[in-house]
Formats: sequence, structure tokens, C-alpha cells
Amino acid sequence: MKSIKNQSSASEFILLGLPIRPEDQAIYFALFLAMYLTTVLGNLLIILLIRLDSHLHTPMYFFLSHLAFTDISFSSVTAPKMLMNMLTHSQSISYAGCISQVYFFLFFADLDSFLLTSMAYDRYVAICHPLHYTRIMNQSVCILLVIVSWFLSFAGALVHTILLAHLSFVRGNTLNHFFCDLSALIKLSSSDTSMNELVILIVGSLVITVPFICILVSYGRIGATILRNPSIKGICKAFSTCGSHLSVVSLYYGAIIALYFVPSSNNTNDKDVIVAVMYTMVTPMLNPFIYSLRNRDMKGALRNMLARATFSM
Repeated sequence: MKSIKNQSSASEFILLGLPIRPEDQAIYFALFLAMYLTTVLGNLLIILLIRLDSHLHTPMYFFLSHLAFTDISFSSVTAPKMLMNMLTHSQSISYAGCISQVYFFLFFADLDSFLLTSMAYDRYVAICHPLHYTRIMNQSVCILLVIVSWFLSFAGALVHTILLAHLSFVRGNTLNHFFCDLSALIKLSSSDTSMNELVILIVGSLVITVPFICILVSYGRIGATILRNPSIKGICKAFSTCGSHLSVVSLYYGAIIALYFVPSSNNTNDKDVIVAVMYTMVTPMLNPFIYSLRNRDMKGALRNMLARATFSM
């Protein structure tokens, strides 16, 4: 364990990383590097397709392009540092680097939640109020929803980070994690963390629980609308419209529920680390596949882009 300067606080933290054996480090490094590159390239492809194809200039794909950017950024907060530590066998991260990682991790995690909620509202309007869709989901409303999402994410992450920066870490500086996780840092602190825990409860309800309830309400209204006049065509249309979004929501909130609400019968720290890998690397990597493979418009845009590229060669 590193020494603590002046016995006041840690100048750096030690990240113990993933619960894997040293002899397996090379295999996992190659696996996580491939996952990270797939995340970046897949989401960049989504952004490029939406940008180039005029048929995708709709509210749904406007939100999707922001979600793709958020997924790239979310993975980039933790994956490069983890991969670098695995490659160099170094486990340290500076105090400033750790605090910064906490801020950006919380910011993009919150932004993911708000964007998924905006997309659920868009699907609700499209199915429940199709005749008024273009009037309700106009460009100004879409931009406003994104701006509000960014602002709330910025504010929520900033509050946590400011409170975290006032904590002392004289008892130790070793984190049983592969990145600087807020809850792990609070457990490690030697200061009174009651205010931090209260803010986590309040802000967590606002940025996770409330958006999740809004998503459930949106899909409840969608389901009620479909059941009011049930038909195979209507059900298929709703599934094609909402299927991809529902899959992403299930992955995102499923990981959060597994982390915070499902009791662990074995090593809790290992469970937290494994679930963290799910929502920081696996979910952002799967999102492009979900939206491209299950979405007819995205597949059509990809075919058009490949055809233009082949023709121009």
C-alpha cells in the first residue's frame, strides 16, 4: 500500500483491477481491447449513418446519435485506463485522475439514463399520438430535451464530485475495483460520509429511479394503446418501433438492478466489479448491434452507404 503524504489524504489510489489470475491477463487484455474498439467503431458508425442518410434525420435517430456518442464516452472513461494498467502491470491512478474519472463516469451514466427516457417519450408520442407526432416532437423540443439531459447530468455529477473532493483517505488508498467507483471511495474514506450517502440517495432517485419510472409509464401507455385496438399489424409495428429501445433499456437497468438490488451470496466486491464490466463495456458494445441488426432503417442506411462506397471505388 502506498504511503499517505502528511497523513492527511492519499496522493494516489491503487486499483486492484479485475478478479482474474495473472496468467490470464493477456487473454483478458485482448478481449477487453476488442470490446472497447468494437464499442467505439460501432457507435461511430451509427453516428456516421445518421449524419449521412437524410431518411434518418428524425427525432428517434437524433436521440440515438447522442446515445451513441454517450456510449463511446462512457466506455472511454474507464476502459483505456484499465487496459493501460493491464498492459503495464501498474495499478496506480493519481488523486486528480481518480476524482476526474468519478465525475465523467457519473456524468455519462446519468446522461445515458436521461437520453433513454427521452427516447421512450418519443416512442410514446409516435404510437399514442401519431397524428400530432411532428408537432409535438419538433426540432426545438428534441434539442431542449437533450440540453436538459446534459444540464441535469452535469449538475448531478458535479454535486457528487465536490462532496467527494472534501473527503480524506488516511486509512488507505487501495480500491478493489478497476476504476474509481464512487461507492468504493466512500467506503474507503476516513471522513464522515453521511452527507455523501444522503446525496447519493436523493440524486440517485432523480437520475435513475425517476427516469426508469417515466420509461415504464411510457411503455404502459403504449401497451394500453395497442390493447385498445389489438391487431397483428399494430403489435408488429409497435415491436419494430420499440424493440431496440426496450432491449437497450433492459441491458442498462438490468445491470443497475443486479448491482444494487440483488443480494450476493459470495464475494460482494467481485460481483460489483463483474457487473460494472457489464454496464461500462458490454452494454455500450451491444447497443450498435441491437439498433443495426433489429432496425430496418439502419440496415437500409448501411446498405446505401456501402453501395455508394463500392460505386465510387
